[in-house]
Amino acid sequence: MLAAEKIDGCIAVVPVDKISLVGIKLLGLQVPCVVEKPLGVSLTEAKELLDTARETGTPNMVSVNRRFMPYLNRAIEWARSAGDLRYVRCTIARHARREPEFLWTTAVHAVDALRHIAGEVTEAKMQTLQSTCESAQWYVINLRLSTEHDVIGRVDVLPTAGMLEETYELIGEGFRVSVTCPFGPERGWRCFQGSRLVSKEAAPSHMAEDILNGSYDEVAEFIRALTMKDAPRPSIEDVFPSVEICLALAKTAEKTPGFQSRRKSN
Repeated sequence: MLAAEKIDGCIAVVPVDKISLVGIKLLGLQVPCVVEKPLGVSLTEAKELLDTARETGTPNMVSVNRRFMPYLNRAIEWARSAGDLRYVRCTIARHARREPEFLWTTAVHAVDALRHIAGEVTEAKMQTLQSTCESAQWYVINLRLSTEHDVIGRVDVLPTAGMLEETYELIGEGFRVSVTCPFGPERGWRCFQGSRLVSKEAAPSHMAEDILNGSYDEVAEFIRALTMKDAPRPSIEDVFPSVEICLALAKTAEKTPGFQSRRKSN
């Protein structure tokens, strides 16, 4: 098909171990494409994909749908009008997610979202919360992000917390915004300022999941960019730092006593 047809764009949904391989193929054929995070199973694979994107100049985009969640982006706009951010936090809670790669395949969403909110990461450190052999490790990722001024960031990675929830908090002097999305018992956002709730919006039960979780607007952005001959965003170049941070932290986690034994048992 690739030899017989001119493809305007391709959204490549493949297993993690094929992301880099398929992406490199599409980029080399000058097919504008959307690839998935985490860009590969290793930093080497992700870097090969990034290098190919740079060398070919083929339009590309990475599927990190949190950047397109409507409630999160409304919260960002509201926070900007309220003042300067000082602290951002994501709690990413899941149930029975014991796979050892959780940190770089799933928690990368949270790190990338905090970069989307508050700017580039200048420092990343991680604490490992020790667990029993029956459970997965939990992590606290501490970030320093640089915008016009320093912002402190934190990601609580809780893969076996007994529930499915993802919450983002944007906090500055005299205000706080809380966004629960794309998962949680009550999805939406709330704004507090001056010791009172000033705005609240809950997702209606009829709201389509692909709109709520940002997937619809993500695809719409890709199509818009191709139609207008713009560069799609976020690109491989844009998202690579998020992947690089999480893969580096995962290497640190592997050195934690007991990590390998849990990996073998699961």
